[in-house]
Amino acid sequence: MEDGKLTVRAVERALDILLCFTQVHELSLTEISQRVDLHKSTVHRLLASLEVKGFLIRDAASDKYRLGFSLWELSANLSQSDDLGVILLPEMERLRDSLGETVSLYLRDGMERVRIQAVQSNHAIRRVAPVGARMPLFVGASSKVLTAYADEAVQEQVLQEAQRSTPGFDRDSYLQHLRETHRMGYATSFEEREPGAAAIAAPVLGRSGKLAAALAVSGPANRLTPEMMLAYAPIIIEAARRMGTMLP
Repeated sequence: MEDGKLTVRAVERALDILLCFTQVHELSLTEISQRVDLHKSTVHRLLASLEVKGFLIRDAASDKYRLGFSLWELSANLSQSDDLGVILLPEMERLRDSLGETVSLYLRDGMERVRIQAVQSNHAIRRVAPVGARMPLFVGASSKVLTAYADEAVQEQVLQEAQRSTPGFDRDSYLQHLRETHRMGYATSFEEREPGAAAIAAPVLGRSGKLAAALAVSGPANRLTPEMMLAYAPIIIEAARRMGTMLP
């Protein structure tokens, strides 16, 4: 049984190493060791196994690691017919071209939201949105949408997590935000998660009325002002509605 536990632990650690590359292109042994909080010797052994199997590639010149071709081979077998990021990408690009700002698509995964697709703004000064990024569910416009359209049990979990991790979190105020989000059909955030950034999001509902994703437009706060977000709201809501007609 102990051998089984050790095997599972090694698998979990290897997966943690791969997940380090969700937001960066390459990392050194030291950087990976720091991110997964493991000794360098342990990480080195795991890296060697991942490299042999083709999941990572080590650049001899920089002595840094990047994702290998085995991951691309696996991703080629993903079912694109059920991939929201693929299905909705043309509409996201149309929305980006219309408003000029970065457009993202989010799903809820436990107590986090995950960006599964993004179309970057063409502005020189823009908000870069890396695909795969994870953020808490109690901060930001997309989080409000994903939480407002979730069931009460999920909402309660989000509120409890926010109270545990955020000093001074106002439960009643956040509940009011959720009710307003559901009533208006969209949510906004202005420098909530990071200084200088703003966003507006709307729910993408399938034909059954079930929430499929949160559609967000984000950009610099000096460009995506509250007044501008109010003007953009009907456009984003309509884009989300069109996307919903493309889903079951």
